[in-house]
Amino acid sequence: MEIIISNSSGKPIYEQITEQIKNSIMTGALCEGDALPSMRLLAKELHISVITTKRAYEDLEREGFLETVAGKGSFVARRNVELIREEQLRKAESCLQKAVGIARAGGISLAELHEMLDLIGSDEP
Repeated sequence: MEIIISNSSGKPIYEQITEQIKNSIMTGALCEGDALPSMRLLAKELHISVITTKRAYEDLEREGFLETVAGKGSFVARRNVELIREEQLRKAESCLQKAVGIARAGGISLAELHEMLDLIGSDEP
């Protein structure tokens, strides 16, 4: 599992870790039951505080992405299809809100934006 931390990102480090692990789970790069590195090992590899990795793992566990077994470590939780779908819907909604804002600022109507979305989403080349 590769996690890349950006110091120039406006997001806190724990949030960057959380997002990248979630993305790996949602895309299938990490599968149900896969072990994650220990909090200490991940902190060492990323040159960050164990407190930061602990926060990321706790957030992922609270959201249902990880299960922690005392003395054994953290593992990818059983895939909750509805949870993953909800996460994807939230991301799509956020992107669409940005697109609407850009369109309004540029004088593009919602009808034109909808037409662009239909074209981009069509299966035709």
